[in-house]
Amino acid sequence: MSILKNDRLLRALLREPVDVTPVWMMRQAGRYLPEYKATRARAGSFMDLCRNPELACEVTLQPLERYPLDAAILFSDILTVPDAMGLGLYFTQGEGPRFERPVQDEAAVNALGVPDMEDDLGYVMDAVRTIRRELDGRVPLIGFSGSPWTLATYMVEGSGTKNFAKVKGMMFDRPELMHTLLEKIAESVTAYLNAQIAAGAQAVMIFDTWGGALTPQHYDAFSLKYMEQIIQGLTRESEGRKVPVILFTKGGGLWLEQMAATGCDALGVDWTLSLADARRRVGDKVALQGNMDPCTLYASPERIREEVGKVLASYGKGAGHVFNLGHGIHPEIEPEHAGAFIEAVHELSKPYHQV
Repeated sequence: MSILKNDRLLRALLREPVDVTPVWMMRQAGRYLPEYKATRARAGSFMDLCRNPELACEVTLQPLERYPLDAAILFSDILTVPDAMGLGLYFTQGEGPRFERPVQDEAAVNALGVPDMEDDLGYVMDAVRTIRRELDGRVPLIGFSGSPWTLATYMVEGSGTKNFAKVKGMMFDRPELMHTLLEKIAESVTAYLNAQIAAGAQAVMIFDTWGGALTPQHYDAFSLKYMEQIIQGLTRESEGRKVPVILFTKGGGLWLEQMAATGCDALGVDWTLSLADARRRVGDKVALQGNMDPCTLYASPERIREEVGKVLASYGKGAGHVFNLGHGIHPEIEPEHAGAFIEAVHELSKPYHQV
């Protein structure tokens, strides 16, 4: 593997000194970029794009050609794991992901097995290897997975949901069955992330998109418990460096202390919580990633710059901050606005890192 030329991200995630605050964006390879849309059209469908390692590499690198980002993130989807478990993932225009065979009873849960990482998900590992080769040490590569609770939500509902009727129905009515399902998913996600690390991912992130929909007691029992289990089972060193783990629960500001105690290295923070409060609460335990409201990028470059300055001031001086949006970049954002955001982070963060 080539020598890493820019290791700001990895250093910040481990709370080590950096020259400027590193920045990347969730969904940075995506629909706001015209070059992504062109590649997606060439691929034929979203899943065809995910399953083609060369094209997945192409779209992973596209934002790095435009912007001085401090990380690449694997282009894939959180639903690759349930798809590999045999649920039959497909996408409908304007309605998002759907499963042909949702998991809604005991027989369906019992039929699930842990996928083979090379046979069933080899296209993801091939993409990781291809991206690492093409990056040639420019920046680190982040691998990722959905959390067990978030994946279970899609698997039980059979699609996206607004009221969580089926998945929460199972959780309340058949808690033991939900735990059986989550255990299988956690085992699969652990193997999946370890395979990504073995293939070359230099940091990994667990996306708990729907953890914030749970009550505090159910969050602990049905989401956090399984993410902690995954973290404890991960390979934490590769190529002579520690592999940092980022944990992100959207809407999870209530539970930062519990999340920081899982053994992760960093917590993603959405825009509903100030970084000053988050830093005060977690202290020196973990780094923080975030947390500008993605809608800020609809504003003018001048206003974007002001908001970047406010987020940096909220975190304050010292190591341990990775700048990001509080969730994924929206498809309608002007690419020039994303560029202004990234430029402002690097420029305005310098005084916060001077000794």
